[in-house]
Amino acid sequence: MSLPRSSPPPRSAPERPGPAPRTLVMLAFEGARLLDITGPLEVFSAAARLGGHYTIHLCSPDGRTVTTASGTRLVVDAAVPDVAGRPVDTVLVPGAEELTRGRFPPGLLDSVRTLAGRSRRVASVCAGAFALAGAGLLDGRRATTHWRHTATLAARHPTLTVDPDALYVRDAELFTSAGVSAGIDLALALVEADEGPDLAREVARDLVIFMQRPGGQSQFSVPARTPRPRHDALRALLDVIAADPAADHSNTALAARAGVSRRHLTRLFREHTGTTPTGYVEAVRLEAAQNLLANGETVTAAARRPPPAAPASAATNPSAASSSAAWV
Repeated sequence: MSLPRSSPPPRSAPERPGPAPRTLVMLAFEGARLLDITGPLEVFSAAARLGGHYTIHLCSPDGRTVTTASGTRLVVDAAVPDVAGRPVDTVLVPGAEELTRGRFPPGLLDSVRTLAGRSRRVASVCAGAFALAGAGLLDGRRATTHWRHTATLAARHPTLTVDPDALYVRDAELFTSAGVSAGIDLALALVEADEGPDLAREVARDLVIFMQRPGGQSQFSVPARTPRPRHDALRALLDVIAADPAADHSNTALAARAGVSRRHLTRLFREHTGTTPTGYVEAVRLEAAQNLLANGETVTAAARRPPPAAPASAATNPSAASSSAAWV
């Protein structure tokens, strides 16, 4: 009696290797803002946990532990030379207040240049744009930074076109983001570009953040903190003041523009803004001047600097212009 032959087990199809992980390098340095580092890293680590293809490295110029602006110490994985020899997909550069004053930690600009030359794309968070510009990466480009520092960035780098209202800006494979938490918005946009909207949406849900945040960063300065008045003539005046704070905004000039008496003008301002016309104009000018003075401008230089042209969005986002002008 012959036994039935056992059939060989079915051959399984060979496994196809998945996409190679993208290497992300966050460049930490002394005095960097903690959330500029941890915010984007949290987005990319969540993406990796949810199926994205990322390998993340935290490095510093010399491989030493760095102390952030909050006093928190971060232990890094490696020094820049250790990772620069490997393929790098994305370089992330956080910000620091010292960068806005033209003070760069030792080795930072060289590290930015080294990593940028070996990566597919480079992104900055907040004042990290000053490091990219200082390294020569933003010459002739479009960029943004924290709304307090847009005027300083534009003045220090005249070939750079600064968008004062954008949460983030892409120019080819260079990305810059606005202040602090906008780095999270940028990181989520990069995940969406890499892995598609479904994974980006899962990351947003996991972190309980907007997939796309409403509004621009101009919402955080003086004119935008003022409720928009229902009175058409007054609304137009607020736009004019925001677009060119250095112009003649005396009570007489404002009343003439609005076609009302000076007394009625004062009533309108008090009713809709809670202050006088003079008080409102001074607040807009003072905020702009303080921003420049805080970033190393002298009183004389700030007072003599001609106001920059208002961006096209000034009518809808008036504080985009006010944050980029300076008067003392």
